Amino acid sequence: MGAGLLVTDGYKFSMAEAGWPLRDETFSSTHRRGGLQVVPFDLERELRSVLPQATPADWAFLAGCEYEMGAGFKAAIAQAGQVRVRALPRFSVFFDREPLFTVSGPSAVVSWLEPLVLMWSYRIQVATVACFRPDELAAAVGTVTCERQRQLVLETLDAVGVKAPPITVDSEGYVARVTARVKELVEVVGTPARLFEVGLRAASCVEQHLLALEGCKAAGLTRTSNVAGAKTLGLTPVGTMGHEHVQRYGSDEAAFRAMVERRPNRSSFLLDTFDTIRSGIPTAYRIIAERPGAHDSIRFDSGDKEAQYRHAVKAAREQGLTPVMILEDGFDTAQTRRFEALRQEVGWPAEAQVYGYGGFLVGQTASTPLTRDRVSAVYKLTQTGARPCMKFGNEAGAGKQSIPGQPVVWRRLPGASGPFGIVAQHGEPVPSGYRLLTGSEAASSVDVQAALAVRSEDLRLVHSPATQALIDQLTREAFG
Repeated sequence: MGAGLLVTDGYKFSMAEAGWPLRDETFSSTHRRGGLQVVPFDLERELRSVLPQATPADWAFLAGCEYEMGAGFKAAIAQAGQVRVRALPRFSVFFDREPLFTVSGPSAVVSWLEPLVLMWSYRIQVATVACFRPDELAAAVGTVTCERQRQLVLETLDAVGVKAPPITVDSEGYVARVTARVKELVEVVGTPARLFEVGLRAASCVEQHLLALEGCKAAGLTRTSNVAGAKTLGLTPVGTMGHEHVQRYGSDEAAFRAMVERRPNRSSFLLDTFDTIRSGIPTAYRIIAERPGAHDSIRFDSGDKEAQYRHAVKAAREQGLTPVMILEDGFDTAQTRRFEALRQEVGWPAEAQVYGYGGFLVGQTASTPLTRDRVSAVYKLTQTGARPCMKFGNEAGAGKQSIPGQPVVWRRLPGASGPFGIVAQHGEPVPSGYRLLTGSEAASSVDVQAALAVRSEDLRLVHSPATQALIDQLTREAFG
């Protein structure tokens, strides 16, 4: 069993070529919000079932799409089965920002997994509604996008012992809703050439995302981050840089230069890993100025994007640059209209401003409130080699900072006092009154019952001494 090599986002391939595909790294998965939630399946078993498998046709397709992969990447994929997983046990209850699992192994492999493991947020939400809010279940799962999504609902409800309500598969309606949204966006920006799709991780399953891409294609959209979907539907796969690439190098300067010096293609510089205004934009512009005619772009993510955009336009004009501005991260029709008006206000060329859409096209059209955005499911690089790393971004204190190192969960024992859970580090001594939940082989039904009775003020993110020391150290190194 396994997943085809192309079933991931395009930037996974570009980042691997510009990084160290064989370096041992750790990624961690968590939900930033959503309150108490239930894990309804064996996380490690599920992860091992979707490890990448490559064919000669995969390598040939990648090479034809500006993603020709080197010997290091191919060796890493051959070692996929050697990954190490530390996960919460089946039927555990977890809360906001507690790590569900970490996976360590060759960088190219553990990075590649991201969109597939983020899809699990759907099943987790189905189980959570079934266990904690059963009166909402019919509305949450009564209509699904495809037969595979229906099977996921049935398997999940069976696992938690809840009878499934009637379920309708509405594939045609789903495709039509996606098409209508893309057409609406095309009306705003004038041409589908200024739009691309990045919603693979917002789907409940690969089959759902292929339906979404059919809807996008029907409205004229030609570019997607889903490499397998691009091959299937004759679209163009896109993507160059994510936060993990910048974290891997430890600075915007080193990361941006690695991308342009290790790949012979245009690049998109992600601005916000440390600070968009003070670091991301000036660093990107230095490199763009060195590459006239390369058609490089900058991508905005967290923080006040309007203020960042105005600053970027002003700085570009002062330096005689016209980079392509990429806007995504939760964009919808209203935000697109706002930034099109802003573009016209500042006089920025239409062809130098493009938009990417994920959950707005794929999740919000799916007739269910159980979307990835609802719980803000994320998968972040936490350690590269022996060096812990984290994302800071432009929203300090707003929940977007990641946890570094090799995080695990300590769970409070019945009758003990203190926070219900603590995010600690692998190997850190477990204090009295707690047990190590991550990797536990014991069933966690007691954990569910304890969680239901816990006081709300105890359900908060608490760091162990080792985790807090890592955060403090990395913050000092990044900002002084």
